Amino acid sequence: MIRLATVSPCYNEEEVLKESTCRLTALFNRMMEEQLISADSLIVFVNDGSSDSSWNVIQELHQQNPLVCGINLTRNCGHQNAIMAGMMTARAWVDAVVTIDADLQDDLEAIPKMVAALNNGNEIVYGVKVSRTADPLLKRLSAEAFYRLQSSMGVESIFNHADFRLLSRRALDLLANYEERNIYLRGMIPLLGLSSTTVDDVLSERSAGSSKYNLSRMMSLALDGITSFSVRPIYGVIYLGIIFIIIAFCIGLYVLHALIVGTAVPGWSSLILSIWLVGGFVLIGVGIIGVYIGKIYQEVKHRPLYHIKEILTHE
Repeated sequence: MIRLATVSPCYNEEEVLKESTCRLTALFNRMMEEQLISADSLIVFVNDGSSDSSWNVIQELHQQNPLVCGINLTRNCGHQNAIMAGMMTARAWVDAVVTIDADLQDDLEAIPKMVAALNNGNEIVYGVKVSRTADPLLKRLSAEAFYRLQSSMGVESIFNHADFRLLSRRALDLLANYEERNIYLRGMIPLLGLSSTTVDDVLSERSAGSSKYNLSRMMSLALDGITSFSVRPIYGVIYLGIIFIIIAFCIGLYVLHALIVGTAVPGWSSLILSIWLVGGFVLIGVGIIGVYIGKIYQEVKHRPLYHIKEILTHE
């Protein structure tokens, strides 16, 4: 039997923590009875600098429940960094880790299937969403557009997979070697190259509270994912510049022809329109290059991803 830990990042999740702990505890007890996991498995909550009482609730649950452990970060470090903090801390305690959001919208019944897949020799097991009816329409559409955009940009990832996955100890050890500061786990983990499989994940409604992952956070994650794993946007700017040169050459031929036949009509509108159009694309190109330079700036400083203030364990 393996010693398993679930790792759940928490940012202002005080409303769902008790219910989530009850559901996870019931699942763990059942899996222990079925001898899928050992009795010393863990439920790990990572408090990502919450401004509500999330950490107080985690402390209370830790005192009441021998399965619950807590990691308290010194400040809000972001969803991906909080997951990384939980995984890198828990890998010293367990044989495998399942990352799942604290609201437990992901399918808990997929976790036993993940463990079974691990026992069959897979080091990584991805939860792939087969139904997103619990999500609002805008979120469903934007999520699917995001995955397709990633694929078109050459980012290697699993379609409709977020951050619900199982990683073996070996996978965690290999992941620890990645020292980049722009964390995008959905793109990093496939790079490990270990044997993997997928299980179905049917989303359910939140039991309480509201999602903290708004549109701006999703857009930021999408930008990080593309610019951290693909240089195609830079080449896109180069190709666009070539197209503009070709268009300018064609316009030059047209103007020359108009001068020869005497049909040229001088006008300010075409000139101003061209300036604004070209200027806009230049600014977009400079902005894309600036994003990459900004990421280089962040990487070369080698700042730590997170700082842990306190760890609650039963050992």
